[in-house]
Amino acid sequence: MAQITWTSESERWLRDIYDYIAEDNPEAAANVVNGIYQKAQILKNQPKAGYLYEHESEEEVRILLYGHYRITYLLRSSGDVVILGVFHGALQIENYLIL
Repeated sequence: MAQITWTSESERWLRDIYDYIAEDNPEAAANVVNGIYQKAQILKNQPKAGYLYEHESEEEVRILLYGHYRITYLLRSSGDVVILGVFHGALQIENYLIL
């Protein structure tokens, strides 16, 4: 079973998502953030569940979809997962993800 680690940057993205949605609906904000977190938990047993993100780095970066959001993660050679960020589908990941 893979270990999942959330970077401080990915936690900041979750807080920002919560804060944005909570301006109109705190309950919906909590549901979305909890849903993102729960979706990421499938990576414990299925670390390759997301699709491969094509980039120039040699690291295996993958993306798992949850609604309008993309959970971007690094799959380590050990099989462990590092969540790099959670991006809204309208954002260009390339502008935020440094590899």
